[in-house]
Amino acid sequence: MNKWLSTVLAGATGGIITLGAAKMLENPQITSLPEQQTYSKQVNYGGAPVPFDFTRAAERAMPAVVHIKASESREAALQRQRDSRYSNPFQYFFGDSFNFEQQPRSGTGSGVIFTEDGYILTNNHVVEFADEFEVTLHDNREFRARLVGRDPNTDMAVIKIDANNLPAIELGNSDEVRVGEWALAVGNPFDLTSTVTAGIVSAKGRDIDIIKGGKAIESFIQTDAAVNPGNSGGALVDVNGKLIGINSAIATPTGVFAGYSFAIPVNLVKRIADDLVKYGEYRRAYLGVNVATMDTHVAKELGIPFTQGVVIASLDPEGSAAVAGVQENDVVTKANGKTVTTTSELMELIGRSKVGETLVLNVMRNGDNQEIPVRLKTRNNN
Repeated sequence: MNKWLSTVLAGATGGIITLGAAKMLENPQITSLPEQQTYSKQVNYGGAPVPFDFTRAAERAMPAVVHIKASESREAALQRQRDSRYSNPFQYFFGDSFNFEQQPRSGTGSGVIFTEDGYILTNNHVVEFADEFEVTLHDNREFRARLVGRDPNTDMAVIKIDANNLPAIELGNSDEVRVGEWALAVGNPFDLTSTVTAGIVSAKGRDIDIIKGGKAIESFIQTDAAVNPGNSGGALVDVNGKLIGINSAIATPTGVFAGYSFAIPVNLVKRIADDLVKYGEYRRAYLGVNVATMDTHVAKELGIPFTQGVVIASLDPEGSAAVAGVQENDVVTKANGKTVTTTSELMELIGRSKVGETLVLNVMRNGDNQEIPVRLKTRNNN
């Protein structure tokens, strides 16, 4: 990715958090396009014929996508100000004139109805600063919501409204998503509710280093569907309207869409959401390895005649992998039968596994292919 390209979270505050980028577009100019004749064509790329105008997918997905207004209460803002006095020496000695965040914070984003009884998927960065949430459904009904749980390391969160018989979205299978197929982004960019854009899946398993910290899981679906401030937490769907990802980030030099957007794959989303609903937190399995993606230089150093896979650089002796017999310089080529070529693919597969389950790793060691079953545990659980 070129040096001028900054990667940013899409829409945490109704705008974009830009890392070293240009000033955010705050008041976009909206102009009418000249009326044009619309054409429709039946296409077939492996499944049933689908309409090229995407109306079926939009009709299925739009009712399940909501608008979220996240706000910080006055009490929470006052507590934050009190806490900041201990970390801001100027404010501690000279008072609130040196506090640059005195007012309660607020922002908007999107969410996706996960269950008929009111659980809603969204991004952590949409809700992390807030303690009050207002949800507007596609039919314009408004509800107060509460935070169920959130996980900063995957940028996922779940909120809940008190309602029943809601139009929950149908889940797809992100493992079956192919590069080159069509995808639609559904959300609320710039507070323009129920907006649908289309593009193709341009890559899978992208690690763009946007979620900071050593425990981050990034294995994004990359598309060129237009995603802008306010789309965060919205749906990425296939041509049948099934959820394949939660829109989370864009790559941009300006703060608005410039060609690529990134979504958390639905198979990982469901695993995290199930834990957030059940426990209020994501109970993550711990493999206990530091890994690197194979390339020509690594293969040459290890004396290996191939360049695809993930090499084990080091292990935690108390981790699941070491206990199971995985060794340094082993090259992981498959996990549970799924081919692994990048560290992000392996991290996603671990992230989708539950504590107590067995993850079967195929590794190359000294020229031999070995199959090692690894019983997964938490970091603090033997």
